[in-house]
Amino acid sequence: MIIKDLFSNLTILVSLLFFYAQVTKNYHMNNNSSVKVKIIAGILGGIVCNILMHYSLQIESTIMDLRHVPTILLAYYGGPIPALISMILTIIGRFFISMNLASYLAIVISVSGTLFAIYFSKSRYSKVIKIASITTFNNLIFSIIFCFLVHDTLLIVKAIPLYWVISYFSTYLAFFVLGYIRQSQRLFNKYQEESRTDALTGLNNIRKFDEVYNQLISNLNTDKMKLSVLYIDIDFFKGVNDTYGHSEGDLVLKELGYILIKNTRPFDIVSRNGGEEFTVLLVDCQVNEAAVIAENIRKNVEDIPFKLSTGKELKLTISIGVASYGDTTKEPKMLIKDADKALYEAKHTGRNKVCVASL
Repeated sequence: MIIKDLFSNLTILVSLLFFYAQVTKNYHMNNNSSVKVKIIAGILGGIVCNILMHYSLQIESTIMDLRHVPTILLAYYGGPIPALISMILTIIGRFFISMNLASYLAIVISVSGTLFAIYFSKSRYSKVIKIASITTFNNLIFSIIFCFLVHDTLLIVKAIPLYWVISYFSTYLAFFVLGYIRQSQRLFNKYQEESRTDALTGLNNIRKFDEVYNQLISNLNTDKMKLSVLYIDIDFFKGVNDTYGHSEGDLVLKELGYILIKNTRPFDIVSRNGGEEFTVLLVDCQVNEAAVIAENIRKNVEDIPFKLSTGKELKLTISIGVASYGDTTKEPKMLIKDADKALYEAKHTGRNKVCVASL
């Protein structure tokens, strides 16, 4: 019966840890987290502790459960603030279950266990030793009070060893589960970000460009804002790759990406759409302003030498096509096509120039 109830408490704990990790996936807590994040974590931890108490094992006047595990996690990862908040909520919740000597002694367990967890979590010992020491301290305090409250010697002999084993197992499992979920979330976020980022230049890739572009054009009619597009292509870039090699060509592409970021506004969307083609989405920008930005980019590229790994410097130029919703283009979905037409015109009328799409 004891094993069954404690195991049920463990399964509830693991389920709640998974739920907690999902709720807080956008703000992983650590010692450097904001006070707000720590307060939220402490409240959620207190809720978890109270749920564990409501599914506890009743033994005479006291209850046995794993409420100490969430507080240990909070103390280890977040420090005093979340651990103390969780402790206070746990103490309050214990009095809602019953008000007797056991509930008062439960305060001793919660306070001493939490304070020790906060103190020992800051030590220089390894993670394994910290977890073992904090759990051992909690087990000792609980065992002493349990022996004082329970009068059935046979029950004490059976319950205490089982509690120690399950307590250790539960604490290490909780750390493993939370760590595994957090690592999975970090990897997912990393891969998600990489799937939208051009690996060479660090700019948005075509997938991210399409996502932002489609969102912007869907809002154009309702928001009544302007949107301009710059379509950019490096002149005679094939000659760079053929003469100096693709690795040197990559350096040129990276440098151009830097120039584009430097010469656009912080909220503009700069992307590498493939090869030597780049785009800039100029939010809330009319055609005249877009043309000025495009010309400034073109001139900077023309004036700034591109350095290769050998130390050699290249002089390159770019051609830019400009289109603007409301000024050159009436249909939002035609913006890219019109900017591409303007780029084609720039390419076939001399290169190293900016051409604006016509109505």
